[in-house]
Amino acid sequence: MWQSHLSYHPRIGYTYTPRFKGRLPHESGGYLIRTNASGFRADRDFTDEKPPGTFRALMFGDSQTAGLGVGNAQRFSDLLEKALPGLHIHNHGLDGVGTDQLYLAWKEFGQVQHDLLVLCVYVEDIARVNSRFLKFQDAEGKEVFYAKPYFDIGSDGLALNHIPVPKRPVSREELPADPAPAPAQGNGAYRMARAALRVMLPHPALRKAAKDLGLIDLAQKVTAIQRAPGYESADNPGWRLLADIITRWIAESPVPVLIVPIPNWTFVEQSADPEGYRARYRELAAATGAALHDPLPDLWSYTPEERRAFRFKSDPHLTVKGHQAMARSLTPVFETLMREKA
Repeated sequence: MWQSHLSYHPRIGYTYTPRFKGRLPHESGGYLIRTNASGFRADRDFTDEKPPGTFRALMFGDSQTAGLGVGNAQRFSDLLEKALPGLHIHNHGLDGVGTDQLYLAWKEFGQVQHDLLVLCVYVEDIARVNSRFLKFQDAEGKEVFYAKPYFDIGSDGLALNHIPVPKRPVSREELPADPAPAPAQGNGAYRMARAALRVMLPHPALRKAAKDLGLIDLAQKVTAIQRAPGYESADNPGWRLLADIITRWIAESPVPVLIVPIPNWTFVEQSADPEGYRARYRELAAATGAALHDPLPDLWSYTPEERRAFRFKSDPHLTVKGHQAMARSLTPVFETLMREKA
């Protein structure tokens, strides 16, 4: 890939570039990342054998878990380690990927000694899992599409496609028929709200003023973006594919599994109804025997002003305060699991 901090991987699509250290541009002023030999953000290498007397958790998630916009030490995984002596977390978060790619990353990198598997599933992930290509911008800002590994449900269950993952990016014109490309990286509801704002306020200066006043949040409400699509019913095909992948993953895990649905900002700030996705994950946990921690009630305990500070001004990823809130929500869960293991 053209970004120096990302490297092609034939089964996952890409990982971070191993042994990378650098500052990435961001609206926050930029943030420093460091990766290890495995190609994940960490200040230490991931070893096969865990240190004596430690509780090791393998954590998988997308850019919210990887920590887009913040430094390694500011992520909720690293804050959990700091709060709980003896806890070691291998954060296998990757920007812009789906749960299908993370499952393949676990197959590739997760066969190490550990006590817990943590699946941090961003609630908008249905779109990525049901996609065959991901949309990016190249170094010149042009739209390009990269193939990703994907599953579909056949007569014999889940079937894996695009292996090895095609390496060359393609233009929109080169896409195969009905490629189901996922939205570009970022929060779908936020992008839709910005699109609505462009329609309502076509002049750039007016749009900038509206964004400065927080009216993009109002646009989200006006356009009635009220749910993460795909969670309306347990029979929704998009949800069924995601649920089948998670179910297989849990069945293959040799250790207990904790599912942590990561809500987007519309649910945290209570401008959208979360009950669809919350119900689906409760049902999934009950069916598989996995533990479930829903951080949303804990995030709702903060004031509206505090919750707004959990995301950046324009970028919906977790800020330092957002990661701190997630770590506080997860700390008692990990305390209990570590105590039960001891």
